[in-house]
Amino acid sequence: MSVERPFDGIVCFGGEDWWYHNRGHFDMQMMREMSRDMPVLYVNSIGMRVPKMGEGRMFLTRVVRKLKSLSRGLVRVRENFGVFSPFVVPGAAGMRVSGALLPGQVRRAARRMGIRRPLVWVACPPGVEAASKLAAAGLVYQRTDRFEAFAGVDPERIGDYDKRLKESADLVLYCSRKLHAEERAGVEASAFVDHGVDYDVFAQAGRETGEEPVELRDLPRPRVGFVGGIDSHTFDPPFFLEVAAALPDVTFVLVGACSLPEGWCTLDNVHFIGRVPYDDVARYMAANDVLIMPWNRSDWIQACNPIKLKEYLAVGRPVVSTEFPELTRYADCVASAREPEAFVHAVRDALEDSGEAEARRERVAAESWASRAAQALEELELRGLVPATTKLRRTTGPTLPRQRRAAS
Repeated sequence: MSVERPFDGIVCFGGEDWWYHNRGHFDMQMMREMSRDMPVLYVNSIGMRVPKMGEGRMFLTRVVRKLKSLSRGLVRVRENFGVFSPFVVPGAAGMRVSGALLPGQVRRAARRMGIRRPLVWVACPPGVEAASKLAAAGLVYQRTDRFEAFAGVDPERIGDYDKRLKESADLVLYCSRKLHAEERAGVEASAFVDHGVDYDVFAQAGRETGEEPVELRDLPRPRVGFVGGIDSHTFDPPFFLEVAAALPDVTFVLVGACSLPEGWCTLDNVHFIGRVPYDDVARYMAANDVLIMPWNRSDWIQACNPIKLKEYLAVGRPVVSTEFPELTRYADCVASAREPEAFVHAVRDALEDSGEAEARRERVAAESWASRAAQALEELELRGLVPATTKLRRTTGPTLPRQRRAAS
């Protein structure tokens, strides 16, 4: 006999666009796992900032891909999981125009997914405006980053959204211990739920000795790779340039979309691959001898817990990173450096002695996304939003298949 929940599905205001971002993000992975047990509507990010023409080519790229997303509408990418791209105009002025229309758009899309009493999950703070009008059975705020410190946003506006969400949420989820420690006293109900990792996918790529991605086959070794967004709020260009210039015999491979000004790096030993599908990310990581995270020292980074760290470790390659609080838990298997000179030495050491790949994999082998989703459900159970007899198909089954692109 089934036990009825207070809600019949989840509506998630996502922090990213499903069609154009790395699908390893916390909200995407959690919704993928939750959809094993209930209908889920993932609402593509409604945006925290307005793209600026000064971004050059990146401005046009953002505009074009947003228009392409809008053209898809609602797409059921698999059973119980729908992705919806609503019509919105980002920014304070834009939301005044489109904000009144958003709740109705989301409500209609949710009904098409069979959701009439949603648990609303907000991973993009501006989503609070629509969430407050959906008559939700419960509200979860995913505070996985210091959103108000994101480059280009209006910190006062985003900070106000953040405050409203903390005051109204039935549960605030953190994945940064530092941020949780700083804010938990001011939040009625909060929990720390760490990132997971698609362990089998990344570990298999690290163990395989098959053909490398075509763009990398002719690049000389040793190779040092960074895989992820190359953006000013995370990546430290001066730091990286100093490191790469000090290692002219090393090939540096940057895989991911870049929003930095054109021409920021002209070093001959640095190669830009661009954005690749999530299904291929593990192979690009595995094609390098060392993997790096040259982060800046922004407030955003200090409160971050990058998913790529677990992915790097699952691949098994040595990892070198600049310092940030969450990294201290991995001091036994990740080399860290504060200054470029020390970072260069750490890379050299890793190239000379790669250490034990299986030991690095072992550190994250048990940290599946299924286990993280189960932990989140347990936190909801404690708040009475999920009966204790209602269980997600927890950690036992294989992860759901990832699709390169679903037909609309």
